[in-house]
Amino acid sequence: MVGLKEELLKSIWHAFTALDLDRSGKVSKSQLKASGAARPGVLSHNLCTVLNVPHDPVALEEHFRDDDEGPVSNQGYMPYLNKFILEKVQGNFDKVEFNRMCWTLCAKKNISRSPLLISDEDAFKVWVIFNFLSEDKYPLIIVPEEIEYLLKKLTEAMGAGWQQEQFDHYKIALNTSREGLSAWELIDLIGSGQFSKGMDRQTVSMAINEVFNELILDVLKQGYMLKKGHKRKNWTERWFVLKPNIISYYVSEDLKDKKGDIILDGNCCVEALPDKDGKKCLFLIKCLDKSFEISASDKKKKQEWIQAIQTTVNLLRAGSPPPHKEARQKRKELRQKLLAEQEELERQMKELQTANENKQKELETVRKQLEAAAARAAEEEKKRLQTQVELQDRFSLELEREKMVRQKMEEQVAQKSSELEQYLQRVRELEEMYKQLQEALEDEKQARQDEETVRKLQAR
Repeated sequence: MVGLKEELLKSIWHAFTALDLDRSGKVSKSQLKASGAARPGVLSHNLCTVLNVPHDPVALEEHFRDDDEGPVSNQGYMPYLNKFILEKVQGNFDKVEFNRMCWTLCAKKNISRSPLLISDEDAFKVWVIFNFLSEDKYPLIIVPEEIEYLLKKLTEAMGAGWQQEQFDHYKIALNTSREGLSAWELIDLIGSGQFSKGMDRQTVSMAINEVFNELILDVLKQGYMLKKGHKRKNWTERWFVLKPNIISYYVSEDLKDKKGDIILDGNCCVEALPDKDGKKCLFLIKCLDKSFEISASDKKKKQEWIQAIQTTVNLLRAGSPPPHKEARQKRKELRQKLLAEQEELERQMKELQTANENKQKELETVRKQLEAAAARAAEEEKKRLQTQVELQDRFSLELEREKMVRQKMEEQVAQKSSELEQYLQRVRELEEMYKQLQEALEDEKQARQDEETVRKLQAR
């Protein structure tokens, strides 16, 4: 339920931040009671409606009573939202209807005024996809790696070639100014046609819908096939939709007339069947209580469906999430790992710089001590010269002693110079090590990209 709450909070955050706040970030109690779409009371009522949670107006009024802090603030709404709404969500609600309600509250205020090459419905779907791919921190942004992932999926769905060089230039320009894009900036980017040049609106719309179905509705595969009836044994064309734990079949792809479900679990299996009764490309889905005979349009479609269903059953047996959700989590973990490594490297470089500064201070102290010692030696030499006449023998002795002192000082200087050279050599070695670490990071990043490419090719 924690993952569901985080997912819901992103859409609700967009809706709440679209409220008419004053300069202090508060909503007055009169606004709370007022009618209209963009008000906390109406927002709470709408949330309870679409999430199938009992609405408690008394609790709302009690929570937002006047106090010394002022009436309703940004911070004050979150405890109410968690306690009286999100904690009661059971998951038995329409995800699309919930997102559409939040979209209605925030879209008009934030959507770009400039004409877009995508429809309002497509913009809504991009907004929902943004909430799925954005980072789990506020204000919400989508980082360049996830933008690239989304644009690649859209390009693949449109049947076009991916322009990596074009995106690299875009990413460089983006990184110089900010960490990522907001939902509305992502809609502007996709709606501008910058990465879908040459594609008509219908093709772009179909691509957005395909990616939306996969990432948001968990549609792993869909298409027309023939199904054998259980009673009359006749073959009827149906539109099949495969999700992580169910296959639903409809009269047509508009999904208006649902004819049944095939509930999948770890005990299900799928196997190919030989041609019979004039039907080709047959396969069988076995469940505990019932089996289903299906006929695909060709051998390729048959193999794709068998593989997709078997993969889904294997994920159910392993208790793993759908592939796109698991891949998203792995990408986040990889970014967190790289960030931790970068921070550790920066910490080591800072420690090295501090040690270098301390050593420089030590060397400066030694130099000053040597200069002071040399000055004192020169003064002593001057005094000894003034006693030349009657203390010649003593002068010779003192002169010899001075030579020994000077020799010792020169040895110390030579020793310190040697130590300095060793230290500088160590600094050069550490710089080389840092360069090698940087190259290793680049190799790892390239390997990760190659691995992603191979995985996609395998998936196709």
